[in-house]
Amino acid sequence: MTELSRAANAIRALAMDAVEAANSGHPGMPMGMADVATMLFAKHLKFDPAAPKWPDRDRFVLSAGHGSMLIYALLHLTGYARPTIEDIRNFRQLHSPCAGHPENTELEGVECTTGPLGQGLAMAVGMAMAERHLNAQFGDDLVDHRTWVIAGDGCLMEGISQEAISLAGHLQLGHLNVIWDDNRISIDGPVSLASSEDMAARFTAAGWHVVVCDGHDFTSIDAALYKAAADPRPSLIAARTTIGMGAPTKAGTSGVHGSALGAKEIEGAKAALGWDHGPFEIPADVKSWWEGLGASGAAERAAWEARLAADPQRAEFTRRMAGELDVDAALTDYLAGLAANPPKLASRKASEMALDALVPALPALLGGSADLTGSNNTKAKGQAIFNAADYGGRYIHYGIREFGMAAAMNGMALHGGVVPFGGTFLVFSDYMRNAIRMAAIQQIRVVHVLTHDSIGLGEDGPTHQPVEHLLSLRAIPNLAVYRPCDAIETAEAWACALADTTRPSVLALSRQNLMPVRSDVAANKVALGAYRLKAADAARSVVIIATGSEVGVAMDTAALLEADGIGADVVSMPCWERFDEADAAYRADVLPANVLKVSVEAGVTMGWHRHVGDGGITVGLDRFGASAPAEQLYAEFGITAPAIAAQIKSKLGR
Repeated sequence: MTELSRAANAIRALAMDAVEAANSGHPGMPMGMADVATMLFAKHLKFDPAAPKWPDRDRFVLSAGHGSMLIYALLHLTGYARPTIEDIRNFRQLHSPCAGHPENTELEGVECTTGPLGQGLAMAVGMAMAERHLNAQFGDDLVDHRTWVIAGDGCLMEGISQEAISLAGHLQLGHLNVIWDDNRISIDGPVSLASSEDMAARFTAAGWHVVVCDGHDFTSIDAALYKAAADPRPSLIAARTTIGMGAPTKAGTSGVHGSALGAKEIEGAKAALGWDHGPFEIPADVKSWWEGLGASGAAERAAWEARLAADPQRAEFTRRMAGELDVDAALTDYLAGLAANPPKLASRKASEMALDALVPALPALLGGSADLTGSNNTKAKGQAIFNAADYGGRYIHYGIREFGMAAAMNGMALHGGVVPFGGTFLVFSDYMRNAIRMAAIQQIRVVHVLTHDSIGLGEDGPTHQPVEHLLSLRAIPNLAVYRPCDAIETAEAWACALADTTRPSVLALSRQNLMPVRSDVAANKVALGAYRLKAADAARSVVIIATGSEVGVAMDTAALLEADGIGADVVSMPCWERFDEADAAYRADVLPANVLKVSVEAGVTMGWHRHVGDGGITVGLDRFGASAPAEQLYAEFGITAPAIAAQIKSKLGR
């Protein structure tokens, strides 16, 4: 048995033992891909376990995240500090970093959280885009690495994969290489139950290079990986494998896909593989071989560090990779101009104006839109296009690929050196939702510019009018949702989003023009989540809480009430999440007890009772919209100052 075979069998053994101990997991994929992964790490992947965050390392993405024991075994064997063998013994157990699916926040060496199939592949496209962009800016000496992906049939069946491979082929991302675990088995049984497409032809049609190998022949694997790395196009390496390789009765069947093998099957598998060792036992010579392989990357990393030390762009490169942004400096003059002359305009237009100030000042910003540039207003003046002819451009035309865009943005943020933002309509956040959720899980900074945020978009009708989407997004933990009410709040929301390095943000922006309600910029009030925009003139009887375009409606409502001697506060609440994070005393001051509270938002009212209480009033839209001009829709659904004032008076007995 060769060194490579023994090394690969160590992966198989750890996968079998860990899944058996947990009585939960997916042993088949790690067993089937052990030979391919061994050759990849042995001869083709640039990495150093002693410096897991080395900026010019290759990125390795296990898109088929259910086979997590593959990456846990690789990290342990090559000498990463964790997972330890004890961590692997506790696979899938509470507080073990070896979670059921790989999580980037648990282990260094796990580049992204994977499991929802296809998203790892799509995030890898974003990583490859970030690498080419930074290479265009800083050159080969500092940025010249590849992104390697292991994807299974499930990844390639998911619709997001088509968005990802189409975009990658169009952009000619030659440093992206996807290894397809072509084992022809899914959970239900043979892939042929549900799919008969020619996968090689599919990738070829998208502009990819395709090479085929025997996934259990090291010479064949090695040659295929070399060919992939040498080709200027993104590459698909179709590795024909046997799922559960070595299992005497379950290899090549769905029975080894997602459950423990059982003691008898493991005994037979280890005998067939010539692995005469107990559970979680790795022979010293095999562990030494793997650790030597891991240590060999130190020299290349040291050479890179020497180049960085001598490079005149060292300081800027280091800042970029650290994610440092001086947002306040970029917006100071712009905010002062708004305060001097507050404009009446749509918040999507106000966002574009903020970007005109931010993009030139912050070279890390990399923007784009899913074919709605003119509607989302996401392109700043003079922002060059990122494409195959100019990777140094800073604006990406994603095409009509909302899910792929969101996942690629996640990959960019995980790669580092860029801060991605992208736009579409708020209603289409449904297409992107799982990628937005994955950004929140991964604790990364991405900014989603979601425009046409209510029935205020008008005539396009209920298919395009978001009513439940704000609440739906607010339900995602670790996601900040901003709905600013004017140009000043929009700029402040951008400042908050860009300062938030450990969570994604949504900017929900209007199509219709909004009256300015703020002229003071001494402090970022959006950062408070909610604040008293107007204090009651008469004795306070009601607090009206509103977001976005309805803040103006709330102000008009308050004026009507005050004219009748009813004191009304108006609270702008651009971000629920930030208000929740404020201290209790501040929240109690903004929303005092023992006073009627009223929420006004042109969306579903679910959730607003947390702020207005059981005795409060929720003004909104608990149904789908209609096709008509915005003004008519607001009147039809009772979201007008006279209608709201009448409700309040009735509630107060006035």
